[in-house]
Amino acid sequence: ALLEARRTILAGDADVVVAGGTDAAITPVMFTGLSNMGALSTRNDAPERASRPFDAERDGFVFGEGAVVLVVESAEHAAARGARPYMEIRGGALTSDAFHVSAPHPSGEHAETAMRRALAAAHTGPDEVDYVCAHGTATRINDRLESRALRSVFGGAADRLLVSSPKSMVGHMIGAAGALSAMVTALAMRDGAVPPTINLDTPDPECDLDYVPHTARKADVTTALVNAFGFGGQNVVAVLGAPRD
Repeated sequence: ALLEARRTILAGDADVVVAGGTDAAITPVMFTGLSNMGALSTRNDAPERASRPFDAERDGFVFGEGAVVLVVESAEHAAARGARPYMEIRGGALTSDAFHVSAPHPSGEHAETAMRRALAAAHTGPDEVDYVCAHGTATRINDRLESRALRSVFGGAADRLLVSSPKSMVGHMIGAAGALSAMVTALAMRDGAVPPTINLDTPDPECDLDYVPHTARKADVTTALVNAFGFGGQNVVAVLGAPRD
């Protein structure tokens, strides 16, 4: 939605677009379906510790609901009304695995392609990115594939990246998850602090990046990547930047 809003404004079709995501899908049918898929955590004895992205003991995501809406506008329109921008949408990319109705492609190559194309569209090098707001669902395969793809895309720059998953704190809000990650990233830029990945007690050896465990960390975030990978291999990556003077 944010990338489409950007395209609409750059095309001259609008000055302002209200864009975001919402989902209120916790119904018996949806809950049962996700449970039968094995996608949900069964850590019912300690629900506050159930969402554990990148942790070796993760066992699925926590189903959430929510809504996030952002006002996207041209720089000229924002200046004319005296608005203070939180971030710039610098570019992005979409790919599709076209592999399975729910599972991602086991190679992670199409998520990797989305990241590379997003950086290229934003004219941004891997060494310019400070923070990645990860998809990070706490499912076994997703976290490993995302970590592997980040390693491949960022190469030597991966070791200095800050990466975290808001889903550790709010669960997976499905259709609202990507918009939430964009909002979290905007606030990280505003506040000079990267949110943590909570419940990361025992890192998975195959997830070997800096996931900002347990506690938020002070950091200047000027350029960030937001990953949103949907069921069936729907990959969206946005490159966001701190507002320029």
